[in-house]
Amino acid sequence: MNTKTAFLSAALMVCAGMAQATDYPLTLENCGQTLTFDAAPARTVTVGQGTTEILYLLGLAERVKGTSVWFTDVLPQFAELNAGIARLADNDPSFESVVAARPDLVTVQYEWHIGAQGIVATREMFHDVGVPTYVLPSDCAGKDNSRGSDGTRTEMFSTDSIYRSIEELARIHDVGERGAELIDELKAREAAAIAQARALDLPETASAVFWYSSAEMDIDPYVAGRKGAPGYMMQELGIENVVASDEEWPTVGWESIARADPTVIVLAEMTRRRFPADDVEKKLEFLRTDPVAKEMTAVRENRIVVMDAQAMDATVRAIYGLEELSTALAGFDLSK
Repeated sequence: MNTKTAFLSAALMVCAGMAQATDYPLTLENCGQTLTFDAAPARTVTVGQGTTEILYLLGLAERVKGTSVWFTDVLPQFAELNAGIARLADNDPSFESVVAARPDLVTVQYEWHIGAQGIVATREMFHDVGVPTYVLPSDCAGKDNSRGSDGTRTEMFSTDSIYRSIEELARIHDVGERGAELIDELKAREAAAIAQARALDLPETASAVFWYSSAEMDIDPYVAGRKGAPGYMMQELGIENVVASDEEWPTVGWESIARADPTVIVLAEMTRRRFPADDVEKKLEFLRTDPVAKEMTAVRENRIVVMDAQAMDATVRAIYGLEELSTALAGFDLSK
């Protein structure tokens, strides 16, 4: 073990040692509501891949009794484990199917599924039948989900909200030590990715656009707003987002994007097939054949990054996306 590794291990042990067993009843504030837990939940149902994977990373798979809303394959290390857990729906589950799984907690990735105008249900509907709901803070902290099709960020997304999700879910389930270990691991990876990109001395004009999907191939695409997880990546790595909107995923015309001529284009890859452009191969075909898009410098120079769709969202995978983009920038040789 080298000196750096020994130091990191020692730091993790100190941090893990600081985590204490949860003292129930536990009360915490969650996205505008007060939740109280008298004991660790034994049966959790997840609505959202992001919250499912946090529970898996915390070693809580045996307590997950149903999952839903999948955009991509589960993290590879959990493939076998995930196959043995009931999938209530690939996309939006019904209120009845979630309740039928007899959960004593429902964890939620997006308020548009379970929230004030939730398409699955409101939080009150679950609370009325005695089931508490926990919404990931990354979808409500500094975000107004009543504006824009996927909500509008009033503040820049911060990975602090991801770490808060992990810490709170670990406390709720009385696995605080594992939560502290996971947070330290992710913070170390985040810092390393940022340091790698900043060492590149990128030109001030370096820019990017993140293309998530399009309702149809010939209409304006859904691209990343400036304050969501991709906006955070670009800010931290030292590149400009050519999209100025505060909406999470606004639609912007290709003519506008082409005029901005982004240095790099990042494409979402997913297994979901709700829209034609969910298929990354269709995105690539469009970029290489559309008379406007194919003239962008990033297309002509093949500066295209394919990134897991969950990494473009406010999830744990945003840290992995940060690493991928940082490494890709190093490969493009964009130095002054």
